[in-house]
Amino acid sequence: MKAEYVNPVFKAVTEVFKAMLDLEVSRGAAKTLAGGKPEVEIQIKVTGDVAGSILFQFPQETTLNIVQIMSGMEIKELDGFVTSAMGEISNIISGNAASYLSKLNYHCDIMPPQIEVAARAVSPQFSREALGIPLHTSIGDMNIYISLSEAK
Repeated sequence: MKAEYVNPVFKAVTEVFKAMLDLEVSRGAAKTLAGGKPEVEIQIKVTGDVAGSILFQFPQETTLNIVQIMSGMEIKELDGFVTSAMGEISNIISGNAASYLSKLNYHCDIMPPQIEVAARAVSPQFSREALGIPLHTSIGDMNIYISLSEAK
């Protein structure tokens, strides 16, 4: 996968987390799609010159911490409010990534987020050729899997 597809996604994550949550994000070593057991998984499909998907995986503790910062309320369980908030932050990140891709002359759009709450492996419909990026913050870790290529 081209770095010019991955870097806009990472840039969007770091900028959105800094602006919305006042959190610094560090990047772990890239990996291939591995599964794991996320509690909240959000997939955003990308269409246009660059097509594919971005998959966000958040453990429960990280999810609750993010939504607590966003809302200013104490959050104790994964409910509709929490998944909606996580879908929104993933949507903002993906929209910003699409904007950065357009600056590289790749015009693309994002589709509404598909949100799942489960303790299971990665969505079976997600590409096995995805590049995984572990991300670390002071409130918890997460994974982002990127499966993007030039549309044919």
